[in-house]
Amino acid sequence: MMLDVFGLFSVDILYVIIGMVAITLISIILAIVSIVKSSSMRKKYESMMEGSNGKSIENIVKEYTKDIKNLKVLSSENEEAIKDIYEKMQYTFQKFGLVKYDAFHEMGGKLSFALCLLDKNNNGCVVNVMHSNNGCFAYVKEIIDGQSYIEMGEDEAKAVKMAVAGKMGDVELSKEINDMVQRDKK
Repeated sequence: MMLDVFGLFSVDILYVIIGMVAITLISIILAIVSIVKSSSMRKKYESMMEGSNGKSIENIVKEYTKDIKNLKVLSSENEEAIKDIYEKMQYTFQKFGLVKYDAFHEMGGKLSFALCLLDKNNNGCVVNVMHSNNGCFAYVKEIIDGQSYIEMGEDEAKAVKMAVAGKMGDVELSKEINDMVQRDKK
């Protein structure tokens, strides 16, 4: 059976039906894809809103903006505080050396000690405390750039060397490394 279209041409009705079914199937497939995408987008939207309305989203954004501004101020304050602490650390004792010894060889045990406290530039003091039967005697000697201008005893000198060396353990190697680091910083 043929279909006459405005008297211009004739088309078999079977082809028209097949064409209409194909267009309908394509339309249904496109509708399903649109529904799936719309559903996915709606889930994302609902997740973002989490029970909020437009007004509350505006308040949340304002709150976050205020929090960010507060964090910037706090960060700046912390930066200044850290700089202040760092400057003060330059003048605190950072290295120490401790040598315990028996000052008079009569007490038994090593109750006497020499304690050296130095800052990063090897300035500080060495405290020598000698314990005896008659009492305890303490002496303090100033250390400038790792040296004392007053004669030091063997144990005091050893405590100063340990402090100058820092945590490395090997006194001579540590002194060389500390000297190189100090030269590089200047």
